[in-house]
Formats: sequence, C-alpha cells, structure tokens
Amino acid sequence: MTKAAFQKKASGVLEAERGNIYFIDKNNNLIQAALNKEFAVIYAVPEEIHKEIKNGNANVFLKEMSEKLSLIVKASPEEIEKKISKKNDSYELLIQKADAETVNNVKKLNLKGIYVDYRPFRYYPFGKLASHLLGFVTATEEAMAGRYGVELAFDKILAGETGELKNNDLIKPKNGKNLILTIDRNIQAEAEEILAELIKKHDAKSGTVIVEEPSSGKILAMASYPNFDPNNYSEYEIKSFLNPAVQAVYEPGSIFKVITMAAGIDSGKITPETTYNDSGSISLNSKTIRNWDLKAHGIQTMTGVIEQSINTGAIFAQQKMGPDIFYNYLTKFGFNELTSIDLPGEVKGNISNLKKGKEIDFATVSFGQGVAVTPVSLINAVSVIANGGVLMRPFVLTDEQPKEIRRVISSETARKVVQMMTSAVEKNVVAVIPNYSVAGKTGTAFIPNFGGNGYSDKVINSYVGFAPASNPKFIVLVKLDEPSGSPLAGQTVVPAFQKLASFILNYYNIPPDKLIVNHQ
Repeated sequence: MTKAAFQKKASGVLEAERGNIYFIDKNNNLIQAALNKEFAVIYAVPEEIHKEIKNGNANVFLKEMSEKLSLIVKASPEEIEKKISKKNDSYELLIQKADAETVNNVKKLNLKGIYVDYRPFRYYPFGKLASHLLGFVTATEEAMAGRYGVELAFDKILAGETGELKNNDLIKPKNGKNLILTIDRNIQAEAEEILAELIKKHDAKSGTVIVEEPSSGKILAMASYPNFDPNNYSEYEIKSFLNPAVQAVYEPGSIFKVITMAAGIDSGKITPETTYNDSGSISLNSKTIRNWDLKAHGIQTMTGVIEQSINTGAIFAQQKMGPDIFYNYLTKFGFNELTSIDLPGEVKGNISNLKKGKEIDFATVSFGQGVAVTPVSLINAVSVIANGGVLMRPFVLTDEQPKEIRRVISSETARKVVQMMTSAVEKNVVAVIPNYSVAGKTGTAFIPNFGGNGYSDKVINSYVGFAPASNPKFIVLVKLDEPSGSPLAGQTVVPAFQKLASFILNYYNIPPDKLIVNHQ
C-alpha cells in the first residue's frame, strides 16, 4: 500500500461525518438543504510515476503523460506536469467531483500512479437556493471546513470531532449534528423567483427579500441576488459570498417614517390625528428639504403623512419630539446595535451622524436618509409594530427559543401605527390583497455619492409590509438596488410584495380578516 493510500485509509476511519442541514415546510417536514455525497476523486502519486521511468528521458515521459491527462481532467499539460514532476510526492489532487465519463476515460488510459477514489463532499441539492444563508464547505485532504453562512456559523456543531490513533488504540470519531433551519423551502423558492423576475424586469443591480414571523423573530426566507452555486463556489468571486441581508447597509428611505411616527405617538408628542400645514418644503441649517413629489399638501394629519409619504410631516413629528427623545427611540428599535441573528459577519447600522446634533441631520433621518441600516435590522424594527411593540431577536434554527429583547413601544401605539400603515395600503391600492388587511410602507432612497458630497441619481426601492394586519403571521421586506430609470418603489417592489404576500397567505391557508361581501 502506498503512503498516500495508507493515509487516505486512515483518514477515512478517523474522519467524522458532517451533519446535514435541513429546510422545513409548513407541515414541518424536513427537506435536505446540505448533505454529504460521494464523488469520484482523481489523484496522482508522483513517486510511483517516477519509479516507472526506468529508461529514457523522464521529461519526455512526464510530458506525454501530462498531455494525455490534460485532455480529460480540464487542466493544462503544464499544470499537470508541474504536479507529477515531484519525485518524492505521495499525493497530488488532479480533479475533485469527477463525473462518470471523466472517470471512465482516466481508467481507459491505465496509467501507473494515477488513481480514482471516492470520498464524501458537501452537496447542495437545490443549487443556488438560499446560497448566501447556507454558505458552503471547502474540502481538503485533512478535513471539511465551513465557509460563510450557516456552514461557518455552526461549523463546530456540524463538523463533529475527528477520531485518532493513540498507542494503537482507535478513538472513534464523533459525527456532527444535523441542523434544522426555520427556512421554509417553498417560501424561499417563491421569494427567489419573484426577486429574480423583479431584477430582470427593472434591469436592477441586485436585491434582497426577507420573510420573518414577527411574533417570534423566526426567519422564514432570506434571499439575495445575484447569488451563487455552493456546489461550484470556486467559479465565483469572494464578494459573491457575502450575505447582503446581514452584511451590507443602506439608507432605507420613507419606510423609516413609520418608525418616526411610532416614536412620536409613543412619546405622547403626536397622535395619528395631529395636524400641521405642509408648505412643501422646510429650511434647516441653510439647506432646504422638499417633498418627494415637490408638492405642498396643505393641512394634513399624521395618518395623511404616512398615506402620502410626506417628508415635511416626518420632520414635523421628529421636531415635536426633539433630538433626545427621537434618538433614544431609534436606539430602542435596535438601530445602534447588532440584531445578534445567528449568522456570521453581521454588521451594525449607523446613526452616528445624529451625535453632531444638527437639526438637518435629525430631519433627514426622520424620513430615512442619512441613516444606515441592514435589511435584517430594518425588518426586525418594523416587526416591533407588527408584534404589539416588542423587539424580538431574529433566528434561523428551529431548536432555538424565541427571545424577547425589550418592549419598545406600547401595544396601543403599535395598534395605532398599524392602522396608519393599513390606511396607506388602502389609499395607494397597489399592495391591496382582496379580503385581507395589509399594513405596509414604501421607501425610495437616493444612493449617496461615496467619496463625494450629496447624492447620486440612483435609488434603492424598499417595501415592508405584513398581513393579516389584525394578527400578523408574517412580515416581508423587498429591497431593489439601482433599478433602471430610478422609478418609485410603488412601481417596482410593491407589486413584488403583493405577489409574495398573496402566495404566503394561500400557502399557510390563513383565513381572511376582512368582511367578504357576496354580490348576488
């Protein structure tokens, strides 16, 4: 037995089997999302090859062998020759996960020192589905190692413990544990399909969709595009593996107005019926802020501000509170901390510009510009409103218990803001789902000129909505980056939300919460 073969045999005995990862469906059936599967491995033992070179020119022999192999293993003759030229080398990998045709062709060559073996690799049966969430596994001769996503976050649990030989005694390996995710495979697939269609239709750069259960913090779907195939991760750039849902920040735009209103109402400074006179603009610190539609709306209630997404109305509510109260509520909503979701590399949002104390900064943050959030922190904050005022910790493993972080606003405040958001949906029609009450809010935010001043003409469209509004079973965030022509969110992400929310209501068979009138 060669040294390489002996090492492989020993490692097979001592290797722990990596745990599987599962999605679920609405009936809690387990669906394999990541598992171990045997693939063919083609490798060389250079020291054996060199023993075959008894007479003749070694360089010619190695070159001829390399040329024959290069036609099969998809590597250049030069690369192969470099590997097999190492006289005292006992193992050189030529190809991982070889298909049946490649294996047969290598066997037909019948070359001394070239072997086919079978070993387990990580396999993702759904390909690109939930790739940012899952991550992937790299395989070396020594071990598998989780990279990115759940594979990295729970690497030790999944990997188990390798065995060892001690004084001729075999200490058996401890296999890794299986993980069951809160991700519903069917909702995830629908979310990804809708997102891909949305990006294609509007020629957008990228996008993210998250679906959460507001009462618990359970993540039901988390999708971003462009994604990657974890079965073939080496074909992608490293930046492809970062999860934008937890590892990228952006300015949310007018979605933030519901946070401002919740803070204003909870602090007792305004009510949904509080009125002000919208002149169409307001000047602060020598700068003028205008409404998105460049109109003056006259006398408006705070509910009217949410319905028509009026910037000056959000500023009015913020000024009624004053800087300290407003900042404290943003902190309570979690915008100054990590959500602590059990995924690697989470980054924190940024409200640090408010520490300067400038009126203009507080004013712009009130309608979602000049503040940075992650998608997961934004949906989790709006979940407070859907969840009767309580902030939950988002999670992705079914064996975790829901964790309440703190009460942010009163249940009565939450109820009032839900009514305001529901009214906005009814007035703007696009997100309406027949026979269901839906609460939601759009956001169209201009993207800053990074490294320069002010904003570009490119936008990010977002929508957060939940249903049924009377007893929310799910909340959805749809985010679209740089759609062509910089359209408003109502034209892009709102129809996508409506489609996904309708699917979930039907999928869960959630009964309507609005009176159904039958016309005879």
